[in-house]
Amino acid sequence: MAATVIVVRGLRAARFVIRRADVLAAREAIAGRLHRTPTFSSATLSRRLGADVHLKAELFQRTGSFKTRGVLNKLASLSPEERARGIIGVSAGNHAQALAYGAALLRLDCLVVMWRAASPQKIAATRGYGAKVDLQSEGPATVFDRLHELLEQTGRTLVHPFDDPLVAAGQGTVGLEIAEALPAVDVVLVPVGGGGLLAGIAAALDARIVAVEPELAPALHEGLLAGKPVTVAPSSVADGLNAPFIGALALETCRELGIESVLVSEDEIGEAMRFLYGAAKLACEPAGATATAALIAGKVSLERGETVVSVVSGGNVVPKIASDILISR
Repeated sequence: MAATVIVVRGLRAARFVIRRADVLAAREAIAGRLHRTPTFSSATLSRRLGADVHLKAELFQRTGSFKTRGVLNKLASLSPEERARGIIGVSAGNHAQALAYGAALLRLDCLVVMWRAASPQKIAATRGYGAKVDLQSEGPATVFDRLHELLEQTGRTLVHPFDDPLVAAGQGTVGLEIAEALPAVDVVLVPVGGGGLLAGIAAALDARIVAVEPELAPALHEGLLAGKPVTVAPSSVADGLNAPFIGALALETCRELGIESVLVSEDEIGEAMRFLYGAAKLACEPAGATATAALIAGKVSLERGETVVSVVSGGNVVPKIASDILISR
């Protein structure tokens, strides 16, 4: 399907819905370089909800989140000239680590634009993989402006964190693994920041997809209301979902497929994180608990006996934030 190119906050983004064939091609492109993450059943949630509930543990992926899938697929597509220019990305932390990891594998020069108040653990991990980190931005509201400046100054090749069909197709390999583990899956809950994971999983699966966002980072919710990507001021403890706007790719996916959008509170995210840590033994980050929060809070209607998967998308969290959430009630 030909892509119509639009401009979102100065970034060129393909405004079309990716297809399952794109995700299958991504799986071939990244084969052998990533973990196949497990899908666990949750007896506690199954009893509570009257459904067959499972948890896709993507926090066990390399670099601690699903982001490495999309990065490696995008990097595999670059020409020698694009690689030679070096790469650049923008991130709250998980895409940053994934991009730095991928760059190290391919011996590419990498610069990641983050912001001063980003997770110190994620900044350190990004540098640990060998990337340079720019921290001139004050926060997510201005970080894309800083990215544009550096793109013009350096001529580097952009690897967008979510609004790129190749990145989204790579993220969609999560969906292929869900389908292989649970061929009869009915419902999949996906945490949403910029929406790359959502667009990819929706392309990979013939199932009901539910997009889950923090109330304090409602980029998709506001984009659906406005009919286009709009700027928000995210401030959720789920920093991995603090995107300042929804990707055009994810928004178009939601429109075409009728994907439902659900918001969860900070308290509900905390409750889900405590549940996953205590009952499922999954030491996830707040962003990784967000989809499960919608289940626990009863915000998603389910039919008795349905097979349900909640994507636990990452495990990169500052120890103090984790401990504060885990000990609070």
